[in-house]
Amino acid sequence: SAATDHHAAVDPLDWLVTHEGAEVMWAPVSHEGEIDLLWLKETVANNSSQIAFLSFMWANNETGVITNLQDIVQLAQEFEIPVHSDAIAAFGHMRVNFKESGLSTMSISAHKVGGPIGAGALIVSRASKLESIIHGGGQERGMRSGTMNAPIAKAFALAAEITLSELNSETARLEKLRDRLVAGVRAITPVAVLTGSNANRMVHNAHFTFTGCSGDSMLFLLDQHGVCVSTGSACQAGVNGPSHVLIAMGRSEADANGCVRVTLGKNSTDEDVDHFLKVLPKAIEGALRAGLPG
Repeated sequence: SAATDHHAAVDPLDWLVTHEGAEVMWAPVSHEGEIDLLWLKETVANNSSQIAFLSFMWANNETGVITNLQDIVQLAQEFEIPVHSDAIAAFGHMRVNFKESGLSTMSISAHKVGGPIGAGALIVSRASKLESIIHGGGQERGMRSGTMNAPIAKAFALAAEITLSELNSETARLEKLRDRLVAGVRAITPVAVLTGSNANRMVHNAHFTFTGCSGDSMLFLLDQHGVCVSTGSACQAGVNGPSHVLIAMGRSEADANGCVRVTLGKNSTDEDVDHFLKVLPKAIEGALRAGLPG
Protein backbone atom coordinates (compact mmCIF):
# COMPACT_ATOMS: atom_id res chain seq x y z
CA SER A 1 0.00 0.00 0.00
CA ALA A 2 0.99 3.68 -0.09
CA ALA A 3 0.85 6.25 2.70
CA THR A 4 -1.13 8.49 0.32
CA ASP A 5 -4.09 6.10 0.48
CA HIS A 6 -7.31 7.05 2.26
CA HIS A 7 -7.55 6.39 5.99
CA ALA A 8 -10.23 3.80 5.17
CA ALA A 9 -7.35 1.68 3.83
CA VAL A 10 -4.44 2.95 5.92
CA ASP A 11 -6.09 2.54 9.34
CA PRO A 12 -7.17 -1.11 8.87
CA LEU A 13 -3.60 -1.93 7.87
CA ASP A 14 -2.32 -0.23 11.02
CA TRP A 15 -4.86 -2.30 12.98
CA LEU A 16 -3.52 -5.51 11.43
CA VAL A 17 -0.01 -4.53 12.47
CA THR A 18 -1.06 -3.83 16.06
CA HIS A 19 -3.49 -6.71 16.60
CA GLU A 20 -2.55 -9.44 14.13
CA GLY A 21 1.22 -9.10 13.91
CA ALA A 22 1.15 -8.15 10.25
CA GLU A 23 3.95 -6.25 8.56
CA VAL A 24 3.06 -3.45 6.15
CA MET A 25 5.44 -2.13 3.52
CA TRP A 26 4.52 1.38 2.38
CA ALA A 27 5.36 2.07 -1.24
CA PRO A 28 7.10 5.42 -1.72
CA VAL A 29 5.49 7.97 -4.02
CA SER A 30 7.01 10.68 -6.16
CA HIS A 31 6.65 14.43 -5.68
CA GLU A 32 3.79 14.13 -8.19
CA GLY A 33 2.04 11.50 -6.08
CA GLU A 34 2.75 8.53 -8.34
CA ILE A 35 3.69 5.09 -6.98
CA ASP A 36 7.39 4.21 -7.31
CA LEU A 37 6.96 1.20 -9.58
CA LEU A 38 10.67 0.36 -9.62
CA TRP A 39 10.68 0.07 -5.83
CA LEU A 40 7.50 -2.01 -5.96
CA LYS A 41 8.91 -4.42 -8.55
CA GLU A 42 12.07 -4.99 -6.54
CA THR A 43 10.18 -5.37 -3.27
CA VAL A 44 7.64 -7.84 -4.68
CA ALA A 45 10.34 -9.88 -6.42
CA ASN A 46 12.41 -10.13 -3.23
CA ASN A 47 9.52 -10.78 -0.83
CA SER A 48 6.81 -12.46 -2.92
CA SER A 49 6.46 -15.52 -0.67
CA GLN A 50 5.69 -13.28 2.32
CA ILE A 51 3.27 -10.86 0.65
CA ALA A 52 -0.41 -11.61 1.36
CA PHE A 53 -1.84 -8.90 -0.90
CA LEU A 54 -1.26 -5.47 -2.44
CA SER A 55 -3.67 -2.57 -1.96
CA PHE A 56 -3.64 0.73 -3.84
CA MET A 57 -6.21 3.46 -4.52
CA TRP A 58 -7.33 3.64 -8.15
CA ALA A 59 -7.26 7.44 -7.85
CA ASN A 60 -6.37 9.63 -4.91
CA ASN A 61 -9.33 11.37 -3.31
CA GLU A 62 -7.34 14.49 -2.40
CA THR A 63 -4.96 15.13 -5.29
CA GLY A 64 -6.86 13.37 -8.08
CA VAL A 65 -3.69 11.53 -9.18
CA ILE A 66 -4.51 8.24 -10.94
CA THR A 67 -2.57 5.09 -10.02
CA ASN A 68 -1.04 2.97 -12.77
CA LEU A 69 -2.98 -0.10 -11.63
CA GLN A 70 -2.42 -2.03 -14.86
CA ASP A 71 1.32 -2.35 -14.22
CA ILE A 72 0.77 -3.13 -10.53
CA VAL A 73 -1.74 -5.92 -11.26
CA GLN A 74 0.46 -7.34 -14.00
CA LEU A 75 3.40 -7.46 -11.59
CA ALA A 76 1.31 -9.08 -8.85
CA GLN A 77 -0.06 -11.73 -11.21
CA GLU A 78 3.48 -12.91 -12.00
CA PHE A 79 3.76 -13.93 -8.35
CA GLU A 80 0.07 -14.89 -7.83
CA ILE A 81 -0.45 -12.08 -5.33
CA PRO A 82 -4.03 -10.73 -5.02
CA VAL A 83 -4.59 -6.99 -5.44
CA HIS A 84 -7.28 -4.82 -3.86
CA SER A 85 -8.13 -1.31 -4.99
CA ASP A 86 -10.06 1.41 -3.22
CA ALA A 87 -11.80 2.76 -6.32
CA ILE A 88 -14.21 5.03 -4.44
CA ALA A 89 -12.69 8.29 -5.67
CA ALA A 90 -12.38 6.99 -9.24
CA PHE A 91 -15.76 5.33 -9.71
CA GLY A 92 -18.13 7.60 -11.61
CA HIS A 93 -15.37 10.03 -12.59
CA MET A 94 -13.34 7.87 -14.96
CA ARG A 95 -13.63 4.53 -16.70
CA VAL A 96 -13.39 1.74 -14.12
CA ASN A 97 -13.79 -1.86 -15.32
CA PHE A 98 -13.34 -4.49 -12.62
CA LYS A 99 -13.30 -7.46 -14.98
CA GLU A 100 -10.64 -5.96 -17.24
CA SER A 101 -8.55 -4.71 -14.32
CA GLY A 102 -7.49 -8.14 -13.08
CA LEU A 103 -8.14 -7.07 -9.49
CA SER A 104 -9.16 -9.56 -6.84
CA THR A 105 -11.34 -7.09 -4.95
CA MET A 106 -12.47 -3.49 -5.40
CA SER A 107 -14.46 -1.14 -3.17
CA ILE A 108 -16.86 1.57 -4.41
CA SER A 109 -19.33 3.92 -2.73
CA ALA A 110 -22.75 5.25 -3.70
CA HIS A 111 -22.25 8.83 -2.55
CA LYS A 112 -19.61 9.40 -5.24
CA VAL A 113 -22.18 8.85 -7.98
CA GLY A 114 -25.07 10.73 -6.40
CA GLY A 115 -26.50 7.67 -4.69
CA PRO A 116 -27.60 7.25 -1.06
CA ILE A 117 -25.01 8.12 1.57
CA GLY A 118 -23.83 5.16 3.59
CA ALA A 119 -24.13 2.55 0.83
CA GLY A 120 -21.09 0.86 -0.63
CA ALA A 121 -20.03 -2.29 -2.39
CA LEU A 122 -17.12 -4.69 -2.31
CA ILE A 123 -16.69 -6.34 -5.68
CA VAL A 124 -15.01 -9.74 -5.42
CA SER A 125 -13.67 -11.90 -8.22
CA ARG A 126 -15.02 -15.44 -8.31
CA ALA A 127 -11.49 -16.76 -7.85
CA SER A 128 -11.05 -14.92 -4.54
CA LYS A 129 -11.95 -16.63 -1.27
CA LEU A 130 -12.60 -14.23 1.59
CA GLU A 131 -12.76 -14.89 5.31
CA SER A 132 -16.01 -13.50 6.67
CA ILE A 133 -15.76 -11.19 9.68
CA ILE A 134 -19.54 -10.89 10.14
CA HIS A 135 -21.36 -14.16 10.83
CA GLY A 136 -25.07 -14.89 11.07
CA GLY A 137 -27.60 -15.57 8.37
CA GLY A 138 -25.13 -16.30 5.59
CA GLN A 139 -26.26 -13.48 3.30
CA GLU A 140 -24.04 -12.08 0.52
CA ARG A 141 -22.87 -15.62 -0.32
CA GLY A 142 -21.66 -16.01 3.25
CA MET A 143 -19.23 -13.11 3.00
CA ARG A 144 -21.26 -10.60 5.02
CA SER A 145 -24.25 -11.70 7.03
CA GLY A 146 -27.10 -9.29 7.64
CA THR A 147 -30.42 -8.48 5.98
CA MET A 148 -29.76 -6.59 2.78
CA ASN A 149 -31.11 -3.05 2.47
CA ALA A 150 -32.70 -3.71 -0.92
CA PRO A 151 -34.11 -0.19 -1.61
CA ILE A 152 -30.74 1.43 -0.91
CA ALA A 153 -28.94 -1.16 -3.05
CA LYS A 154 -31.39 -0.50 -5.90
CA ALA A 155 -30.90 3.26 -5.54
CA PHE A 156 -27.12 2.75 -5.66
CA ALA A 157 -27.45 0.70 -8.84
CA LEU A 158 -29.68 3.29 -10.51
CA ALA A 159 -27.35 6.16 -9.57
CA ALA A 160 -24.40 4.23 -10.99
CA GLU A 161 -26.29 3.45 -14.19
CA ILE A 162 -27.19 7.11 -14.75
CA THR A 163 -23.71 8.36 -13.93
CA LEU A 164 -21.96 5.88 -16.19
CA SER A 165 -24.33 6.61 -19.08
CA GLU A 166 -23.24 10.26 -18.90
CA LEU A 167 -19.56 9.59 -18.18
CA ASN A 168 -18.12 10.45 -21.59
CA SER A 169 -19.99 13.72 -22.03
CA GLU A 170 -19.44 14.80 -18.43
CA THR A 171 -15.73 13.97 -18.62
CA ALA A 172 -15.29 16.22 -21.66
CA ARG A 173 -17.34 19.03 -20.10
CA LEU A 174 -15.61 18.93 -16.71
CA GLU A 175 -12.15 18.73 -18.24
CA LYS A 176 -12.77 22.04 -20.02
CA LEU A 177 -14.08 23.61 -16.81
CA ARG A 178 -11.15 22.27 -14.78
CA ASP A 179 -8.56 23.50 -17.30
CA ARG A 180 -10.14 26.97 -17.34
CA LEU A 181 -10.19 27.06 -13.56
CA VAL A 182 -6.53 26.02 -13.30
CA ALA A 183 -5.45 28.55 -15.93
CA GLY A 184 -7.43 31.25 -14.15
CA VAL A 185 -5.87 30.51 -10.76
CA ARG A 186 -2.37 30.53 -12.22
CA ALA A 187 -3.05 33.88 -13.91
CA ILE A 188 -4.29 35.38 -10.64
CA THR A 189 -1.51 34.44 -8.26
CA PRO A 190 2.04 33.07 -8.20
CA VAL A 191 1.50 31.49 -4.79
CA ALA A 192 -0.73 28.73 -6.21
CA VAL A 193 0.99 25.45 -7.06
CA LEU A 194 -1.06 22.74 -8.80
CA THR A 195 -0.48 19.35 -7.22
CA GLY A 196 0.45 16.52 -9.60
CA SER A 197 0.58 18.85 -12.59
CA ASN A 198 2.69 16.34 -14.54
CA ALA A 199 0.79 13.24 -13.42
CA ASN A 200 -2.25 11.52 -14.87
CA ARG A 201 -5.14 13.07 -12.96
CA MET A 202 -8.93 12.94 -12.77
CA VAL A 203 -10.59 15.66 -14.81
CA HIS A 204 -12.90 17.01 -12.12
CA ASN A 205 -10.18 17.68 -9.53
CA ALA A 206 -7.93 20.72 -9.08
CA HIS A 207 -5.72 20.49 -5.99
CA PHE A 208 -3.57 23.48 -5.07
CA THR A 209 -1.04 24.47 -2.45
CA PHE A 210 -1.24 28.19 -1.72
CA THR A 211 2.23 29.01 -0.45
CA GLY A 212 2.15 31.02 2.77
CA CYS A 213 -1.59 30.45 3.26
CA SER A 214 -3.46 28.20 5.64
CA GLY A 215 -5.83 25.86 3.87
CA ASP A 216 -8.34 26.35 6.67
CA SER A 217 -8.18 30.12 6.20
CA MET A 218 -8.75 29.71 2.46
CA LEU A 219 -11.70 27.40 3.11
CA PHE A 220 -13.29 29.86 5.55
CA LEU A 221 -12.73 32.95 3.39
CA LEU A 222 -14.03 31.29 0.23
CA ASP A 223 -17.04 30.02 2.15
CA GLN A 224 -17.82 33.64 3.05
CA HIS A 225 -18.31 34.22 -0.68
CA GLY A 226 -20.45 31.13 -1.25
CA VAL A 227 -17.67 28.89 -2.57
CA CYS A 228 -17.33 25.41 -1.06
CA VAL A 229 -13.89 23.82 -1.23
CA SER A 230 -12.04 21.41 1.05
CA THR A 231 -8.60 21.01 2.54
CA GLY A 232 -8.57 17.23 2.22
CA SER A 233 -10.85 14.27 2.73
CA ALA A 234 -14.35 15.06 3.97
CA CYS A 235 -13.82 12.30 6.54
CA GLN A 236 -11.03 14.38 8.07
CA ALA A 237 -13.06 17.59 8.31
CA GLY A 238 -12.35 19.35 11.57
CA VAL A 239 -9.18 17.34 12.19
CA ASN A 240 -6.23 19.64 12.79
CA GLY A 241 -2.94 18.88 11.09
CA PRO A 242 -1.37 18.77 7.65
CA SER A 243 -2.58 16.51 4.85
CA HIS A 244 -1.07 13.05 5.28
CA VAL A 245 -1.21 12.69 1.50
CA LEU A 246 1.03 15.70 0.84
CA ILE A 247 3.40 14.72 3.65
CA ALA A 248 3.80 11.30 2.01
CA MET A 249 4.53 13.10 -1.27
CA GLY A 250 7.48 14.82 0.37
CA ARG A 251 5.89 18.21 0.97
CA SER A 252 6.81 20.33 3.95
CA GLU A 253 4.36 20.62 6.83
CA ALA A 254 3.77 24.26 5.85
CA ASP A 255 2.81 23.29 2.29
CA ALA A 256 0.70 20.39 3.53
CA ASN A 257 -1.20 22.86 5.71
CA GLY A 258 -1.82 25.18 2.78
CA CYS A 259 -3.62 22.85 0.38
CA VAL A 260 -7.08 23.38 -1.09
CA ARG A 261 -9.03 20.85 -3.15
CA VAL A 262 -11.48 22.22 -5.70
CA THR A 263 -13.79 19.64 -7.25
CA LEU A 264 -16.32 19.98 -10.04
CA GLY A 265 -19.46 17.95 -10.56
CA LYS A 266 -22.68 17.53 -12.45
CA ASN A 267 -24.08 20.86 -11.24
CA SER A 268 -20.89 22.87 -11.83
CA THR A 269 -21.08 25.56 -14.51
CA ASP A 270 -18.94 28.20 -16.22
CA GLU A 271 -20.60 30.75 -13.96
CA ASP A 272 -19.38 28.83 -10.91
CA VAL A 273 -15.81 28.95 -12.20
CA ASP A 274 -16.17 32.67 -12.96
CA HIS A 275 -17.40 33.33 -9.42
CA PHE A 276 -14.58 31.30 -7.87
CA LEU A 277 -11.94 33.20 -9.84
CA LYS A 278 -13.59 36.51 -8.97
CA VAL A 279 -13.49 35.97 -5.20
CA LEU A 280 -10.18 34.07 -5.06
CA PRO A 281 -7.87 37.15 -4.87
CA LYS A 282 -9.59 38.46 -1.74
CA ALA A 283 -9.40 35.02 -0.12
CA ILE A 284 -5.68 34.74 -0.86
CA GLU A 285 -5.06 38.25 0.44
CA GLY A 286 -6.85 37.46 3.70
CA ALA A 287 -5.14 34.08 4.08
CA LEU A 288 -1.69 35.60 3.53
CA ARG A 289 -2.40 38.18 6.23
CA ALA A 290 -3.52 35.43 8.61
CA GLY A 291 -0.40 33.38 7.86
CA LEU A 292 0.22 29.72 8.66
CA PRO A 293 -0.82 27.96 11.89
CA GLY A 294 1.68 27.68 14.73
